[in-house]
Formats: sequence, structure tokens, C-alpha cells
Amino acid sequence: MKIEGRIWKFGSDVDTDAIIPARYLNQSDPEELAKHVMEEERPEFLREVKRGDLLLADKNFGCGSSREHAPLALKAAGVSCIIAKSFARIFYRNSLNLGLPLLESSEASDGIKDGDRVRVNLRTGEIFDLTQNKKLHANPIPAFMQDLLNDGGLIRHLRKSKLKGKR
Repeated sequence: MKIEGRIWKFGSDVDTDAIIPARYLNQSDPEELAKHVMEEERPEFLREVKRGDLLLADKNFGCGSSREHAPLALKAAGVSCIIAKSFARIFYRNSLNLGLPLLESSEASDGIKDGDRVRVNLRTGEIFDLTQNKKLHANPIPAFMQDLLNDGGLIRHLRKSKLKGKR
């Protein structure tokens, strides 16, 4: 699977409360959550993010509470992939379960600039910065996790697997 879009760059330790403030957690509608994603961390994000854009962060992205609302809001806002040096473990798992791909890459975090356009190959982990005309690498997503992402997340993957088993 290949993804192409604009990079939105963030620093280290972006917590789930920065991704979606706690005052909005009384709702679970993804479209409503998307209206408030990153509103305090980077207010222009709401106005300018486009479907297919990617987030790039330093280390420990998604730390804090283990709310599924954070990756759900990012995905609903149109974010197609998140690249970081490292992720909080529960955020990593929640994102993949919801069908939001994550890649770990120190090289990309250090080398790509805010606003650059990139093309990412999830199968190989190759990241090509179209703006700077350079190739970088991430740890590729394992094949079984790619299947889960291609199916739209864990629940859809399990439903699909269950249906296959009944044939």
C-alpha cells in the first residue's frame, strides 16, 4: 500500500489530550471528534489538513491516557499515516486496531521538514520525500499487520476472517 501527502510535523511527547482534548471525550462520533483534533497543539491544522496528509513526530507520540478517541479523530480528519521515532504502546495498538498505519523512523523524523510532500510504501518501509528528492527508511509494517490495515482495522479484519472460515 502506498500513501502520498503533505507532512505535518510535531515534536516529542505529543499526548492524547493534545490530539483530542478531554472535554470532547463525551462523544464518539469520528466526524465530530475530527472537528477538534490538534486544535490547541496546532490550530491551523483543522483548517488546512487534507485527506491523505501524514503526521511526522519525534519520540513518544500518543503518550498519556489510552483513549481510542485520539487515533479515531486523526483518521477521521483525513490523516493517512503517522511516522515517528517512537509511539506510546497503547496508542500504537489502538491506531492499528482502527486501521491507521504507523511507521517508526528516526531518519524520517530528523530529515523531513514540515510541509514536505512524501510518498510512503507501507510494505517496504520506504519513504520518499518528494520535496527534497531523497529516500528515507522506516521499519516496514509486518505482512499480517498490513492485512489488518488493508481490511480497515481489527474488527473488520476479524469479520472478514470469520466469513472466510464459513465458506
